[in-house]
Amino acid sequence: MTTQVTKPRSTAVAPRSLRPNPAAVPLVLALLLIATAIAYPLTSGGARDAVSWTIVGLGSALSLVHAGTSRGRRTALGLLLLVGGTAVAFEAVGLATGFPYGEYRYSDALGPTLLGVPFLVPLAWLMMAWPSFLLAEHLARRRPVRIAVAAAVFAAWDVVLDPQMVQAGYWTWTHPQPGLPGIDTVPLTNLAGWLLAGTVLMTALDLLVARTRAAGSPRIGPAAPLLALAWMTLGGALAHAGWLGLPGSAAWGVALAVPVLGALALQRWRR
Repeated sequence: MTTQVTKPRSTAVAPRSLRPNPAAVPLVLALLLIATAIAYPLTSGGARDAVSWTIVGLGSALSLVHAGTSRGRRTALGLLLLVGGTAVAFEAVGLATGFPYGEYRYSDALGPTLLGVPFLVPLAWLMMAWPSFLLAEHLARRRPVRIAVAAAVFAAWDVVLDPQMVQAGYWTWTHPQPGLPGIDTVPLTNLAGWLLAGTVLMTALDLLVARTRAAGSPRIGPAAPLLALAWMTLGGALAHAGWLGLPGSAAWGVALAVPVLGALALQRWRR
């Protein structure tokens, strides 16, 4: 009688150093976004337009990749559909009626449109929405507070961004006054509209994440999107003050960042 010897299956585990780091791709996208944003004030004309489109592309990709990596594919897909649909709905109504932002119009520089809304606009919302949500999630545990903080950060980001985009000629306001002190090209109604849109979007996004995230998530931390958010606000304020001739929005960017930085410092101190 012969005895058959079977070779045991290998159960070797790949060395830790050879395993792919799930946080690597979001971090690379964030660093590319920052590098591209630095190039914005150093360019002009068609080159600046290309930089703007690249920033939006990298920012939206960062949001989707991080959402998928940290919470799962269902969350990433839901994020894309929710933010895209909400952006088109609010912007299309805004263009047709002037509510809730005030009367404005887009230029042809932003390319193809859907219901009058350039395709780049929903991608810009996506770039802004996910980091704003993550920051609020980091700062607040109670849902109402978390939603309010996320909506405020979402709107504050636009306070810095909108004057830059008006300067670039991407859209114009029919009645830009009254505006925030130091900003004479964007009306206060725009800020009110962003707070309303942000509240609606962040309420839906909070529910979406709770219902779709994969077990055991978040799988990676929010470092990459929050790094991008920090640079796009504080770095944007620096660019506005030093290169773009927009001291008002630069000052507002710094002023709006102070409460967030204070809250982060207080949270760290309490730990």
